Amino acid sequence: MARRCSLTGKASQFGNNVSHSNRKTRRRFQANIQKVSVTSEILGRAIPLRVTPATLRTIEHNGGLDNFLLTTSNLKLPEEARILKKRILKAKEKKAAA
Repeated sequence: MARRCSLTGKASQFGNNVSHSNRKTRRRFQANIQKVSVTSEILGRAIPLRVTPATLRTIEHNGGLDNFLLTTSNLKLPEEARILKKRILKAKEKKAAA
């Protein structure tokens, strides 16, 4: 399983360790991935996700998972988030029709 945020796509970055003598060795900066369950009001259940704390703050800032996904462009979302967004849109249309 990749260390990648399932909503924003944020992943590991690469850089250098630089010693006192200025020798450079390659290293990885891992993304801080957390396993959380975020509640979707439209779907009516909790959805388990692997996200970064910055993504959790963004979700809260946008007013919940549903609003975050519906207001974010598909170009900025990874495939897993696009599938979840489609499920939310279908459920929203179904509730509106009922």
